[in-house]
Amino acid sequence: MSITSHLSRTLTAKEIFDLVHQDLHRVEEEFRLESVASEEAVTRIAGHLQKSGGKRMRPTLVLLTSKLFAGRDPATSVQLAAVVELIHTATLIHDDVIDEAETRRGDSSTNAIWGNQTAVLAGDWLYMQAFQIALRLRDFHLLDLLISLTQRMVEGELLQARLIGRMVQREEYLELVDRKTASLFSACARLGAIAGNATEEEENRLGHFAWNLGMAFQLIDDVLDFTATEDVLGKPVGSDLREGKITLPLLVAMEQASPTERADVDKVLADRNYSAVPFKRILEIIEAHGGISYARKTAETYTGEANLLIGQFPDSPAQRALQSIPDFIVQRDF
Repeated sequence: MSITSHLSRTLTAKEIFDLVHQDLHRVEEEFRLESVASEEAVTRIAGHLQKSGGKRMRPTLVLLTSKLFAGRDPATSVQLAAVVELIHTATLIHDDVIDEAETRRGDSSTNAIWGNQTAVLAGDWLYMQAFQIALRLRDFHLLDLLISLTQRMVEGELLQARLIGRMVQREEYLELVDRKTASLFSACARLGAIAGNATEEEENRLGHFAWNLGMAFQLIDDVLDFTATEDVLGKPVGSDLREGKITLPLLVAMEQASPTERADVDKVLADRNYSAVPFKRILEIIEAHGGISYARKTAETYTGEANLLIGQFPDSPAQRALQSIPDFIVQRDF
């Protein structure tokens, strides 16, 4: 197997998505058709989240990784990309219920519109529909992968619920990112490998590549929660701390913070709002102790590993696109 030169030109986000543009349209249509339920609320909730958009990073990973292989099955890769989008949508619904979120991608959250009970049940239905699609492919390896993924993500939600409202250790934070984000990214690449009839070694390498992408992706998300604008985020800035979540930028700052600074952070954690201690004060504390730069450098460590792994695949348009995604992740501002 030839090794790709690391001097290859980095593709733009548009060039990356142009490679899968037509397939993504098929994924969107598959998602729409597969989320039609006998209960209208499920169909409407799925449609509400679908029209609100999103980066479509996860289905794109499935489609691009499948394109690495000559034996790929385009129809299967589209089906599996729809499966991960259904699973991801279900997790968003459940996340918003647990977090008592009011907005999602700049629009009202499903729980704010339909209520917690209906939202949770709709999320459950979408999970089951994802497995229904996978079951049609009659592949035990595929089902085992999806079941393990779902269990890991649920364990992540339980871990997050246990950590809400208190200072966490770095190990706990990284485990949470692994279970809630990186594991899904890894599964996406493995699904693409399955659709491409990859070897076990190739599937494992792609899974590790995407796991590193997922870790970096979440770290940058956590940075943007403090540094982006509400218009860009689609939700209020500082939402993580308001919801009782301690992420890496703040965690690093708290390891060096003064008693007064700690007291300010604890006040926001207790109040779950910025009324007594403004968000600007929290951002000043984080920046004073290098929390933002540390989190970005940590994300770059993960993307560096991802680049090394994807660089071991032969040169192709899909390979160059996948090798460009790590840079896209750490440089993004949304």
